[in-house]
Amino acid sequence: MKKSHSVKNGFFCFHFFVFFCFFSRWQELKNVLQIAGEFIKGFRKLHFVGPCITVFGSARTKESNPYYQAAVSFGVEIAKMGFTTMTGGGPGIMEAANRGAQKGGGKSVGCNIELPMEQFPNPYLDLTIDFKQFYVRKVLLLKYSYAFVVLPGGYGTLDELFETITLIQTKKTARFPIVLFGQSYWSKMLDFIEVMDQEGTISTRDKDLFMVTDSVEEGMKFISTFVQDHFILKKNKPAWVIGER
Repeated sequence: MKKSHSVKNGFFCFHFFVFFCFFSRWQELKNVLQIAGEFIKGFRKLHFVGPCITVFGSARTKESNPYYQAAVSFGVEIAKMGFTTMTGGGPGIMEAANRGAQKGGGKSVGCNIELPMEQFPNPYLDLTIDFKQFYVRKVLLLKYSYAFVVLPGGYGTLDELFETITLIQTKKTARFPIVLFGQSYWSKMLDFIEVMDQEGTISTRDKDLFMVTDSVEEGMKFISTFVQDHFILKKNKPAWVIGER
């Protein structure tokens, strides 16, 4: 009798283990397929948006804030240069840049992240894509852009800024111009970057991977000169073979 119970218990444990392993692997596979699906959706929708300039910044910035108005001005100037303005698609600085793009007669694109609070697509988007995964969204915010404008923001903005700098620093992507707007806002971060340089945790030349300014005109001139000197702009053309128009 004891042996019979032991066999049954062992049989149950074995099947529970197999089920658990299968279930956990199935969940991992589902996650991979979801991520791949988000990438494919993003690639398909953004393939023909044209050369972009991405604007990063806080979702919490109000319209009365001077940084909001500066982001509108950046959007206008980006449109005048013939670039598409790309943002994270939400409110605040993102909304302002998209608003400026439409005001300047340019294209306005947003890669929106689905969050339980704070984030929702702004009304100044010609094209918007919703994502569940932050890392998919960040790849697409970088993939189609020739320059980056970073206005004051929080953790998310810092994440986007330093990921972009890291990719350039490690040569995982080409050297693109990065403009930080708002010298007083970024001053303490710049002080800490000096500490990193002194401690040898970054190279001195890594401090040259971005420029800081309080002038929209100066920032856009820096971008325009850099892009003209280093890149040949290309627009992707539809391939009728795979049903693109």
